[in-house]
Amino acid sequence: MAELRVLESRITHLSDRCAALRAETHDDDYLQNASSILDRLKSAQAGESSSVAKLLQDYTQVILDITFYEENRLVDQEFPEDTSPFKIQQLLQDLTEPEILAGRLAPTQEVQVVLGLELLECLYWRRGALLYMYCHTLHQRKQWIKQNKATFLKCVQEGVRYLMKMLQVRSSVKLNDGVVFHDSTTANFLSEGIFSDTHLLTMMYIGEMCFWAVKYEDGSADGAEQKEDRLHFRDIGAQILNKYVLACEGPLQGQGWNTENAKEILSILQ
Repeated sequence: MAELRVLESRITHLSDRCAALRAETHDDDYLQNASSILDRLKSAQAGESSSVAKLLQDYTQVILDITFYEENRLVDQEFPEDTSPFKIQQLLQDLTEPEILAGRLAPTQEVQVVLGLELLECLYWRRGALLYMYCHTLHQRKQWIKQNKATFLKCVQEGVRYLMKMLQVRSSVKLNDGVVFHDSTTANFLSEGIFSDTHLLTMMYIGEMCFWAVKYEDGSADGAEQKEDRLHFRDIGAQILNKYVLACEGPLQGQGWNTENAKEILSILQ
């Protein structure tokens, strides 16, 4: 099968990439984990029976581990202006590939069934968080923003789209669908699509990125077609941050979640 051969080729490529990265550093847990999984995947290529879903899930974990190491290096280097755009696009492509392969290798199944909800959430989260960190750094480079506003806004929009998809991977639990909850707080969280601390952090990231977009948007410079494709940043940011504040000042009060920045942004967006 041609698609499986593509996967085998990608596994070989990732193995070489992981080995090169491990030669640059010592005892990185993520690269060690990726190397172990790659050894198992290469054994599977040699004839060990394994389902397509399991192969793709392992492959996805390798992608997540290797790119996590590379992302951290970019953050530590404060996103060098000359090399970051190319590297970020490469990382985004890496983190998109598992979905593409899942669609090709298991066309009759939904991607979330093949990869699993947690891995799919993580793929969206990692892409959105990468763009958030990049935009957070660019936001502090005022001169760069003046000269590259369109590029900045494109990164913001892509980041918000990925983070919104992350929040939509698990359908919000309906409180009237026969599910019995013994904890009303948990029930309210699930009904709002809040399943973990990462979901809350995602909301804050979305709110900040929407604020940056509203701050730097210049509608008069865009064509009508671009305006149609643009997200309604003010509405999205306000809706998400209101949920964030309600959760943090309600059931999560005293748990270390700060709402000052969220409220400040809300005062501007609303």
